[in-house]
Amino acid sequence: NSRHRDRRVAGLQQLFGARRGAYRLRLLCAAGNRPAGQHHPVRTHAPLRAWHRAAMNAPLLETRGVDKHFGGVAAVDSVDFALDEGELRCIIGPNGAGKTTFFKLLTGQYRPDAGQILYRGRDIGGANTSEIARLGIGIKMQVPSVFEELSVEENLWIAARRVRKGETKRELVDSTLEMLQVDALRHEVVARLAHGQRQLVELGTVLAGEPDLILLDEPTAGMTPEEVARAADLILAVNRARTLIVVEHDMSFIKLIASKVTVFHRGAILVEDTMDAILGNSEVRDIYLGRQSRL
Repeated sequence: NSRHRDRRVAGLQQLFGARRGAYRLRLLCAAGNRPAGQHHPVRTHAPLRAWHRAAMNAPLLETRGVDKHFGGVAAVDSVDFALDEGELRCIIGPNGAGKTTFFKLLTGQYRPDAGQILYRGRDIGGANTSEIARLGIGIKMQVPSVFEELSVEENLWIAARRVRKGETKRELVDSTLEMLQVDALRHEVVARLAHGQRQLVELGTVLAGEPDLILLDEPTAGMTPEEVARAADLILAVNRARTLIVVEHDMSFIKLIASKVTVFHRGAILVEDTMDAILGNSEVRDIYLGRQSRL
């Protein structure tokens, strides 16, 4: 029953807390400081309600003049970026373009040297990853980071128990398994799964945390073509209720999901446009794949 499962998961959390899963556990459990079913603090004072109305007209996520240098090299150079609620934004660029550094700035893995990173109008540029997760931002790194000694269901249970209580917790786990189309694997130990399946499990742990904004770093890395197509359908389905940023270099995958695309080059935004416009942009083609290539 659920009480027994909670005790088992709590015991497993203690067991793995000092091991390699500790960092991932902190990230998954960061949402636990939010009341069950509540994504944002309740605002009751009139000035705060007025602030909230103004914030509704502002971007969900915004960067203003964000810089990040390593030695004398500008990995991210004065980037202004804005993401509206409900968007699915793809960030692409060749190797060394700065997109991964930008992702790490958004997720608290790096701190900006200058500029602001605003989420719902709040500057999160100095926050760590756990603090950012508590604000309702779900983060999936490029390399799957899950509890491999636990089952698929138990991984999702750890995430769900931090935002749901009672029977609704079970409903969330079951609906996440169904959305991922991995219900048949619910009792499988994650360590025994193929790489692409582990990628899906980690995405499931993000979804089970019920974030408002999801940040994905190369979510299809290591997947088969069939798994990539399935992941694309899943991301489009998630976007019906969540805002997403997807950082990728695989253009074949981006073509399956993208509406608006931001192209990074040499640490700055080269262009932002629709997928169709990006595909026809000769400058993007030249910097992304070389002058003799086609997107």
